[in-house]
Amino acid sequence: MIRSNVTIGGVIILALAGYLIFGRGGANGPPARTIPVTIAKPTRQDVPVYLNAVGNVQAANSVLIRVRVDGEIKRIAFEEGQFVNAGDLLAEIDSRSVRTDMEQAEAQRAKDESLLANARSDLERVAKLAQRDFASRQSIDTQRSLVAQLEAQLRGDLAKIESARVQLSYTRITAPIAGRLGARLIDQGNIVRAADATGLVTIKQIEPAFVTFNLPEQAYPVVAAAQKAHDGPLKVRALRRDGPSGADKDEHEGDLSLVNNEIDQTSGTVLMKAQFSNTDHALWPGQFVNVRLVLETLKNALIVPSSVIVQGPDGPFAYVVGSDNVVAMRPLSIVQNRDGMAVVASGLDEGETVVSDGQYRLRPGAVIAPSTSGSQS
Repeated sequence: MIRSNVTIGGVIILALAGYLIFGRGGANGPPARTIPVTIAKPTRQDVPVYLNAVGNVQAANSVLIRVRVDGEIKRIAFEEGQFVNAGDLLAEIDSRSVRTDMEQAEAQRAKDESLLANARSDLERVAKLAQRDFASRQSIDTQRSLVAQLEAQLRGDLAKIESARVQLSYTRITAPIAGRLGARLIDQGNIVRAADATGLVTIKQIEPAFVTFNLPEQAYPVVAAAQKAHDGPLKVRALRRDGPSGADKDEHEGDLSLVNNEIDQTSGTVLMKAQFSNTDHALWPGQFVNVRLVLETLKNALIVPSSVIVQGPDGPFAYVVGSDNVVAMRPLSIVQNRDGMAVVASGLDEGETVVSDGQYRLRPGAVIAPSTSGSQS
């Protein structure tokens, strides 16, 4: 029994000696094990600080073209989806009945002009007779009343003619704004009435275009402060939701044009609107886009890849590579961490080297085998 215990003790002693010599690297033993990682260096560049939201594209103006007179559609003068300018002809309605009304009004005006001219001549004759006591004062008053009546009737005729002329202009339906036409809602040959709710076509003005979006009410003071500090309107960027966020062709810049004057108590959000020139027609009414409201731009900011940042119990930190490839844990103050890049306010200096991949296998004092590209498994 005693001999067995001595044997076990000897084995333990030999194992400890082997660990001390070979595991820790003795004078003649192998070096300590290194951990393969990827490294990166902080860089400086201008970085925008922004708020994210999801927005909806709206046309600057949207008009449903309706008829204003009754009649048959004699001609459709547009193609669906066509771009039109203000004043372009869209459709024509049979104008014969309206022209007849105008001709009747003009005929009545001619008749009343003739009657008025005759009544004025009679008034002049009666007035001369009255000067020689051949006509009574009452006859003069009666003739003057007739002249006034015919003058009023003539003004009514002129109003009817103008009304008929306006109605005639309504038989030619033109575009009130420039924009893109939608689907045709009625075909040539149909009878239309001014009381119809269905229109002919919808025009949407897409130059400029607007993007509406909502931000939490907590963001309002931040936006208001940025507006006061900024010279001019805040910039808003719209990005296609299905496109790469970094592609220029998918990003459009506009100006913040509206911060609504109240907070929606139901959703706890405030409505905002941005205007975009949209000369390339890339923003389409009804489209959903990712919105970035730029609050400020950090000039010459120190940035590192987001993968450098490790969240610890005391906040974010990074592993900084020192001499002999030994790493140390460094607490950081982060201004912004999004889109794969983190803006560092303090904790790092330009020129230092940090671990960007493989740091979850590290401990302070660990020795690394650095690589500048590729991922470590």
